Amino acid sequence: MVRYVYDFTEGSRDQAGLLGGKGANLAEMTGLGLPVPPGFTVTTEACRAFLAAGELPQDLSRQVVLALRQLEKRTGRRLGQADDPLLLSVRSGARYSMPGMMDTILDVGLNDTTVHGLAKHSGRERFAWDSYRRLIQMYGSTVMGVDEGLFAEALARAEKVRGTTGGQQLGTRDPGELVAEFKAIVRKATGTDFPQDPDEQLEQSVLAVFRSWNGERARVYRRRERIPDDLGTAVNIQAMVYGNLGPDSGTGVAFTRDPATGRAGVYGDYLPDAQGEDVVAGIRNTVPLQDLRDIDSLSYERLLAHMELLEEHYRDLCDVEFTIERGRLWMLQTRIGKRTAQAAFRIAAELVDEGRITWDEALLRVGGTQLTQLMFPRFDQRASGRPLAHGIPASPGAAVGQVVFDSAEAVRRATAGERVVLVREETTPDDLPGMIAAQAVLTSRGGKTSHAAVVARGMGKVCVCGADDVRIDLTRRRFTTGAGQEVAEGCVVSVDGTAGTVHLGALPLVDSPVMRYLETGERSAGPAEAVERVLQQADAVARLEVRANADTPEDAARARRFGARGIGLCRTEHMFLGGRRRLVEDMILARTDSERQCALDALLPLQRADFVGILTAMDGLPVTIRLLDPPLHEFLPDRTELAVRIASAKAAGRVPDDREVRLLEAVERIREQNPMLGLRGVRLALTVPGLTAMQVRALGEAVVARVRAGGDPRAEIMVPLVGTQEELRVVREQVETTLSEVFTAAKCTVQCPVGTMIELPRAALTAAGIARYADFFSFGTNDLTQTTWGFSRDDAEASFFAPYFDQGILRASPFEKLDEDGVGRLIRTAVAEGRAARPGIKIGVCGEHGGDPDSIHFFHATGLDYVSCSPFRVPGARLEAARAALPSAGREGHSTA
Repeated sequence: MVRYVYDFTEGSRDQAGLLGGKGANLAEMTGLGLPVPPGFTVTTEACRAFLAAGELPQDLSRQVVLALRQLEKRTGRRLGQADDPLLLSVRSGARYSMPGMMDTILDVGLNDTTVHGLAKHSGRERFAWDSYRRLIQMYGSTVMGVDEGLFAEALARAEKVRGTTGGQQLGTRDPGELVAEFKAIVRKATGTDFPQDPDEQLEQSVLAVFRSWNGERARVYRRRERIPDDLGTAVNIQAMVYGNLGPDSGTGVAFTRDPATGRAGVYGDYLPDAQGEDVVAGIRNTVPLQDLRDIDSLSYERLLAHMELLEEHYRDLCDVEFTIERGRLWMLQTRIGKRTAQAAFRIAAELVDEGRITWDEALLRVGGTQLTQLMFPRFDQRASGRPLAHGIPASPGAAVGQVVFDSAEAVRRATAGERVVLVREETTPDDLPGMIAAQAVLTSRGGKTSHAAVVARGMGKVCVCGADDVRIDLTRRRFTTGAGQEVAEGCVVSVDGTAGTVHLGALPLVDSPVMRYLETGERSAGPAEAVERVLQQADAVARLEVRANADTPEDAARARRFGARGIGLCRTEHMFLGGRRRLVEDMILARTDSERQCALDALLPLQRADFVGILTAMDGLPVTIRLLDPPLHEFLPDRTELAVRIASAKAAGRVPDDREVRLLEAVERIREQNPMLGLRGVRLALTVPGLTAMQVRALGEAVVARVRAGGDPRAEIMVPLVGTQEELRVVREQVETTLSEVFTAAKCTVQCPVGTMIELPRAALTAAGIARYADFFSFGTNDLTQTTWGFSRDDAEASFFAPYFDQGILRASPFEKLDEDGVGRLIRTAVAEGRAARPGIKIGVCGEHGGDPDSIHFFHATGLDYVSCSPFRVPGARLEAARAALPSAGREGHSTA
């Protein structure tokens, strides 16, 4: 018999895969002796079995009944007991935190009979009927599929009559009347009555949580966070405790450190006389957690002690949910808290200083994507002016966009290429698509622990919450500030998630402190100092070198400042643009060898000067120069534009320009149906006389110039698009002959390795033969992905990628995250065969996958020597190279998104 149910007294945090993150941590807190309401967990294995078979697994119901009986014995109350009923919460709890994305049902066990028992036992009739109302609303929408809006409208009508919000001041009769109205809504919408059997309520609630794993919002969130679809969710069934029993009760969310900045101290929100969902939903503004000291000092001191114990035990920032029921503190949940990028680096460094973790563990708690976020610019406070509104800085950063008031509009405008700011009173899980599409989120209610704040921090989005001077009018599609200024949908605003302010228009930006440190070495307290320390440790740990893709001396110098250990790809075609394009045209239009050589001779000194500048910037470090790669037609004018100009001249009775006529002839002559698979790369070197010799001579002369200037040039020559060893053999002979001529004439001895790009499947599959003539391999993963999948990147991303993502065919673009099963297999084959044929051959990657965190881990595991990426991604790649070299132990549970 498979065991599907575990009591909280039986599990531990090491069982998150089985018990879900919430269940595992509830068990851990129970084991630590903290005051956790008793309960039990239905495992993720039960959910997976249900999703596979469409029905509850055999023996699950019996195991739930046995666990329920033990819970009843422990609490001294029974589910369905008339005079003092046991009431249950039924909550989802996946392995990885998915805040608000799956279903929860509270107050399970209430019915027309037990509501009177709850009223009598609590001494608060309004509370009992309000709890029953909440159950019908949650159960009706979640389990029975009733439109949530029907309940919201009924509640709004009742609140309007009383002039209240959040259902807090409704009288004793009002909740009872609402219960009757809610039951009528259920009956009308479903044709059935709200179930009175508590056992039925419990079973259907568990089923609803299981089903919510595949709900739309949960699937969208998993795609965004790259959480596997096959994990399933656990279900936590727990005795209810109540924070809405009067002024001596309440509920809150707390952090052992500030999740926005990383500062040490206790941070959080507290809401007196309220339930936990009121805090998360943001329907009432909370008070700072520190106010609890004055409201209930004993509970406050106990909470601080419990939080100190949890941080010491987990050795990390802990996120805690708690409830105070008539002066008694209950711990409802803890987890490793989501945090912003700047908080992640600060917390990691400070935990090392405190002796709680090692530097290796610290490196596993931060990631390259977070580091890249810290490099984004911030608003220039000197030009900010008077803000439109103030709120709580829930997730730092700077964002500019057009105001929108609903998720659908945010998605529509973002899809059209516009930047938007989603403005809501509070967000719900249904707003997730809009939050993903938006640059920032602004809410008029809620605090640092509201749904908007938690989800935004997890996604690295700018967020300001609780801007209570913002009044939103959805009918007129505008909001009004406390000063009376109206801002209509479509107006551009700037949201400062660090200061918690909103400004009209687009504010100017300045470099972040982290960018200033990387650019100038200027040290400053805060995130820049933490990043500096982390990167120093990363460089000491990493095995993979990180190089940069750079084509100019300026890019090369920046890459070196960012920590690049050389250039892995210098694209020479970028040196033929601008005013030099005419010389390339002359080469293509040449009718004789002498005309062609004349054009090449004019290009040579220009290319030599480029190489000198790049070799100077990277003195002492390797610089891999790729010979000309794209098809020559890219250097010629557009065919249609040429034809129109020539036709217009003829129509006007003028003689067309002779050069334009010859250019059109050349375009027609070399035009290809599929140029990316045509005359380019190594094929140019083999078919355009003198082109390779010119480029190699320019590089050789640049090397000589740098040696004579006292430099240490380390040039490498890379031949692109090789598909057979014979191509490389012939071109290598040309390269070596030209270099020999240059170095002999200069009486200079320098080694310039010659290698190739592996960007065709055939090259990967025949790497053993190609390695005979290659000093190094560099995987061009962009073209290797295109030729392996058989589609063009630009066309695919613009046409069918979106439906592929929606249907789950692709989880991520194979151009952003390496396709390990297909392209990765080719890379592994080429590495193994290349090294078998030529031990010690240097192997790297120069596609932009070289800057992707997940792909870097694959390249490390495959045994590559280096990755190369754009200069901006170099710092993040350095960090990921170190993380890839560390054992995975300790990585679990720490967000590096």
